[in-house]
Amino acid sequence: MDFVARLRGFLDERSILIDAADQDRYLHDWRNRHHGRALCVVLPRSTQEVAAVLRLCSEHGVPVFPQGGNTSVCGGSVPSEGGEGVVVSLERMNALREVNPRNNSMTVEAGCVLATVQEAARAADRYFPLSLGAEGSCQIGGNVATNAGGTSVVRYGNTRDLVLGLEVVLPDGRIWNGLRALRKDNSGYDLKNLFIGAEGTLGIVTAATLKLFPLAKTVLTAMFALDDIHEVVLLGERLQKQFAGELVALELMSRSELEIVLRQIPGSHCPLGDRGQWQLLIELTSAADADTLTEQLNACLEGALAGGAVLDAVVASSEKQRAQLWHVRHHVTEGNKREGMGLTHDIAVPVYRIPAFIEQAGAMLQARYPGVEVVIVGHIGDGNLHYIGMLSHEAWQGVEDKPGYQQRLAHDLYDIAVPMGGTFSAEHGIGSLHVDEMERYKDPVEVDLMRQVKRMLDPKGIMNPGRVLPRHD
Repeated sequence: MDFVARLRGFLDERSILIDAADQDRYLHDWRNRHHGRALCVVLPRSTQEVAAVLRLCSEHGVPVFPQGGNTSVCGGSVPSEGGEGVVVSLERMNALREVNPRNNSMTVEAGCVLATVQEAARAADRYFPLSLGAEGSCQIGGNVATNAGGTSVVRYGNTRDLVLGLEVVLPDGRIWNGLRALRKDNSGYDLKNLFIGAEGTLGIVTAATLKLFPLAKTVLTAMFALDDIHEVVLLGERLQKQFAGELVALELMSRSELEIVLRQIPGSHCPLGDRGQWQLLIELTSAADADTLTEQLNACLEGALAGGAVLDAVVASSEKQRAQLWHVRHHVTEGNKREGMGLTHDIAVPVYRIPAFIEQAGAMLQARYPGVEVVIVGHIGDGNLHYIGMLSHEAWQGVEDKPGYQQRLAHDLYDIAVPMGGTFSAEHGIGSLHVDEMERYKDPVEVDLMRQVKRMLDPKGIMNPGRVLPRHD
């Protein structure tokens, strides 16, 4: 009996996609930069069905490519080009198993869309802080698998910091039920952290227990215009000190990035006009009332405004104005996609090194890559910069060796960031795009330890092969 016939023994016909047209949206990423093929796409409805699929794949040695909302920008959720593997989409596993406001926790299945989780938390008078531009389509399983970051990391941390427990199907089909809702559990190894950020290479996350927080009395959102990146970082430090525990977001946009969004995304508006080479978007949450929080912010900014470091500022006075400010920030990726070919780099350096990196990287690009526009958006509270080399679609078509060009540019940037104590992948993960960088920039002992973990949990190497770890035959 062949493999697909055996799948039909425990999955209904609607859960197995064979035709190319039915499979299409699962075989490429949303930016249409990574493409693959699959023997079939399966859409299980339960953890038990995922377990049955993995047992069968293990028995036959069939590669497994787990997929959530398919919003990855590193190729991690797209199958390989060989067509010999199975895409396991978790989109039908989207139940909210439990919302427990008394414990400030909720348990959700991996296919739950992030925005749905946020809304369910609000309905229970609670707050789930993970927030990113793709929140309307990305899924919790993918967020966990990539240890997603987003705009609230400065206050709440990455996804890893928001997960209390996991349910995971292992490569051999066994189910590990680690759905604990405890803040403290020191009874042995913390296994959940093996799977958070593993990008589906060690197993498939099927459910997660997440931390919730009380809803804040006051949310204050503001945007500032500045010309000097050194002053931007100093202002960020001042805000973090003044509003310890209240500063949720500290987001940076270059003038070039802002103008792309204004050009490409309908409904976009910048209340600061054309002032400032840098825009700093902040959000505070507090138990204080809005007037008190606004007065505290004005006092914090007084010196920077008087001295000219901050050229202009706006504080959202309504939920509509707040949404307009975030609209600009959350549409940068879509704007860049429409504008041209954005060679995106997910760099992080220590926060105080941000100005030095931007200056050195800008000089390097000007000298070695004329015609490439620098576009920057970042989370400066945690040192993460999405440093983008933007080319028009026409200019990109004129590049003969596109993969070589992209790799040279990336390595030139990483060669600046890594000696500063930085990284080539801050929050997007490795996927298939950055596998070579793992051996180029990571400590050999670290890579070897990762390989040992991979061999222990996935001895047949069927889980998301070609992702995260370099091949080592």
